[in-house]
Amino acid sequence: MSYFTLSLALIFVIIPLVLSKTLRLGLEKDTTIAAIRSIVQLLAVGFLLQFVFDTENIIYIFLMVALMIGAATQNARRKGKSIKGITWKLVATFLLVEVLTQGILLGLSITPATAQYIIPISGMIIGNSMVLSILFLNRFISEVDTREDELELILSLGGTPKQAIHTQLIASIKASTIPTIESQKTIGLVQLPGMMSGQIIAGADPVQAVQFQLLILFLILTTAVLTSIMLGYLSYPTLFNQRMQLTMKNISNDNN
Repeated sequence: MSYFTLSLALIFVIIPLVLSKTLRLGLEKDTTIAAIRSIVQLLAVGFLLQFVFDTENIIYIFLMVALMIGAATQNARRKGKSIKGITWKLVATFLLVEVLTQGILLGLSITPATAQYIIPISGMIIGNSMVLSILFLNRFISEVDTREDELELILSLGGTPKQAIHTQLIASIKASTIPTIESQKTIGLVQLPGMMSGQIIAGADPVQAVQFQLLILFLILTTAVLTSIMLGYLSYPTLFNQRMQLTMKNISNDNN
């Protein structure tokens, strides 16, 4: 695809701008910013990846993964500001998911140990982990906030923090993983995944494209469950003090 052909695709940006202006939706500014940022960021990443792929230096690979984890942490931590130490909890979660999944992929020789495979797959793993962490934190904070009386009752009857928070924790883990699980149930019927479609457009064999897409889907499934579970069990103890009392300060304002 040439830059001229790509420029023609801007019509898909103009259409929502015109509709927003006509219907007075007020989305013109956000749409324009989103389009500009996507162009600049993706082109910059494209040139950077080309350099990394050409050099095949392990240090650059680590730096790219570290950059992904840093950006994901910065974005997700806004949803859990009231949880003490949320930054390191997110970093630990993203690192565990990345090390585990890449360790299996490279250790079993499922994918080659090259930048061309490690970086894109890491991006998908960390990106999905970030989205799942945001979904989990939103639901978890809401559950704790709305069911505070129930938590206090269990604690007053001698229950431990783990017993008091169990229902809310499990509900939040389930709720955050449902979108991933449900989307995989209809994959191939309702939608063709972007990676598979891209490979087919590029001329890859459809069956091989499907096989690689299945690998990514299974990775995302592990990422979803592992992210929610680890982040949940790292987060809930910080909601209680040493006297096993629930501390709700600023938690209800976390999404503001």
